[in-house]
Amino acid sequence: MDILAFLTAGFHSGRMSLSVTEILTPLMRRRDKEEDGRVSTLELFFDLVFVFAITQISHYLLEHFTVLGLLQTAMLVMAVWWVWVYTSWATNWLNPDTRPVRLMLIVLMLFGVVLAASVPEAFGSRGLAFAGAYVAMQVGRTAFALWAMWNSHQRQNFSRILCWLILGGLLWLAGGVAHGEARLALWALALFIDYAGPTQGYWTLGLGRSTTHDWSISGQHMSERAGLFIIIALGESILVTGATFAELDWTPLSFAALAVTFAGSVALWWIYFVANAEAGAQSISHSDDPGRIARVAYTFIHLTIVAGIVLTAVGDEFILAHPSGHTDLKTALAVLGGPLLFLLGNLLFKRVITGHIPVTHVAGMAALTLGFWLATLLSPVLLGLMVTAVLVLVALWETQLGHRTEHNSGRREKV
Repeated sequence: MDILAFLTAGFHSGRMSLSVTEILTPLMRRRDKEEDGRVSTLELFFDLVFVFAITQISHYLLEHFTVLGLLQTAMLVMAVWWVWVYTSWATNWLNPDTRPVRLMLIVLMLFGVVLAASVPEAFGSRGLAFAGAYVAMQVGRTAFALWAMWNSHQRQNFSRILCWLILGGLLWLAGGVAHGEARLALWALALFIDYAGPTQGYWTLGLGRSTTHDWSISGQHMSERAGLFIIIALGESILVTGATFAELDWTPLSFAALAVTFAGSVALWWIYFVANAEAGAQSISHSDDPGRIARVAYTFIHLTIVAGIVLTAVGDEFILAHPSGHTDLKTALAVLGGPLLFLLGNLLFKRVITGHIPVTHVAGMAALTLGFWLATLLSPVLLGLMVTAVLVLVALWETQLGHRTEHNSGRREKV
């Protein structure tokens, strides 16, 4: 089964309605004007917690770059992303300019600091703190949203979500108390439940299931929120690069490594923002089922993009720390694997919003895959240079195709 079809299959087995009558409560956003979907300054302030969280996760992977460490890091990224993206969905409906919603976000920030601070020892002595903060944020925010939208059409949706998050939360807390492999297993099961919820429409006994047609959202808000998280992840990459470079002896080789890693970060920004972000907002705005597109493109697929940026940041650290000499396996995996994940995520994102698979990304992924065969022949800085060159070529190619499409569209409009 196609992965994109799987992610939305659960929604289409329930009751389908062609439209949803908006019943707004005093704490909900209005949909009358375009600016009603803008991202508030408090949402930007809220995101600062996740700068800390992403930095903590990158450092965790740097210190635990093993098969087990990669698995644990993947689980941490999934948990942090799930907290953030669920909050973004909530604020797509709730108005952050109202006092109760502001207070809710500020309380979430406090728990978010605890969550991020617990990351280095999440699988050690602070497992219960990590799990407790996660559950408090997920269950607390959803309970608040249910109260705030009790008299709206979203009441049943958030009632179902709350049931699923409580079920997963019990496993998170049990894992926080457990140790070793038991914690890993319980948290893996909790993540499975958390991520299965949307694919099954949050089916709940006595409440039924949601359909994507029940989720009326602002495409502009969702697109901007996702873009801001990508900025957070890229910003963390710049922080890692700058902090590592500051501690090095400044030699021509270290400056070359800095230039290579910085150019790679710029290329990632270019690929995502020049052609992707605005197209996503337009796709949601013009869709008769915006909930489906947002659920797949932003809730699920963007996780792959974020994971790719985190892994790329670790690769940048490896290049800066040891630019010359033999490229070992972990360096090759980080330097090549991060951009590969990033391009895969962007490819899937474009597939959802445009209906087409971008040949530019396929070519870039093929080139990076070939890089694994060349990795042992190149030093880390030369391998990084090769990867950056591939990313820049993908960005240039994608930009050229975008300009050509705009030109052809303009000619058709004149005709």
